[in-house]
Amino acid sequence: MARDDLVKVEGVVQDVAAGGIYRVKLDMNQQELNAKLCGKMRRFSIKVLPGDRVTVGLSPYDLSHGLILYRNE
Repeated sequence: MARDDLVKVEGVVQDVAAGGIYRVKLDMNQQELNAKLCGKMRRFSIKVLPGDRVTVGLSPYDLSHGLILYRNE
């Protein structure tokens, strides 16, 4: 699935787990989900810490996993 097909939602990083997995709490429904960094964020070494606001891309087929697309300021 291409990055253009993802549903984009805002959230806050709650916790950082092993293996590059982040727990993100969404703003729209207060649901928590697991997310990982997208390739460009890993390539350019963009750090994401707990408390950071992020934009998460969700697949329309599985809403329990996400891809962190942007770190908002």
